[in-house]
Amino acid sequence: MPKDQLSTPEVIATEVPFVGRIWNIVRETFNYNGSPLVREFVQHPGAVAILAIDDLQRVLLIRQYRHPVRSYLWEIPAGLLDVPGEPRIDAAKRELLEETGYEAETWSELTSFMTTPGGNDEVITVFLAQDLKHVGHNLELEGEETDMLVEWFPLQEALDSVLSAEMRSPSAVVGVMAAAFRLGVSPSKR
Repeated sequence: MPKDQLSTPEVIATEVPFVGRIWNIVRETFNYNGSPLVREFVQHPGAVAILAIDDLQRVLLIRQYRHPVRSYLWEIPAGLLDVPGEPRIDAAKRELLEETGYEAETWSELTSFMTTPGGNDEVITVFLAQDLKHVGHNLELEGEETDMLVEWFPLQEALDSVLSAEMRSPSAVVGVMAAAFRLGVSPSKR
């Protein structure tokens, strides 16, 4: 079975040419097979994403504007690991409530993935949330969250959307496919 392998080459120098509000740009020089290499990458705090599913096998999706791709994307609730020391599961619970007003009784980890390992160190952990209850919230949403839509879709339809590239947010793609596999949902015959 293929398995990724951690490697820690000797880092000779590290610079941070850009410090951002959420992430930084890092330039590192490191020894690789006897030669120095220089690489720049986005240093990211990591994130969690939540595939929330109800008893009817519907998934809770949010539609949010994403400026870099100039699109409204259907996504699963997600958020940064921006509270120091906060366990990933607690971040997932917080983000589900903040973005949708739902809480879940049952939680399990679906998978984790690296979003863009050639230029970014971000790792997203996707959780499966079940036994949901809408409790609402009175949080004041900002920016792109102000017109965010929250809707339920059958897992089957979400899977079909992913497989036809109609839904392309990486967290949604990975989360929907992992949940469909775990729950035995197959794509529609087209």
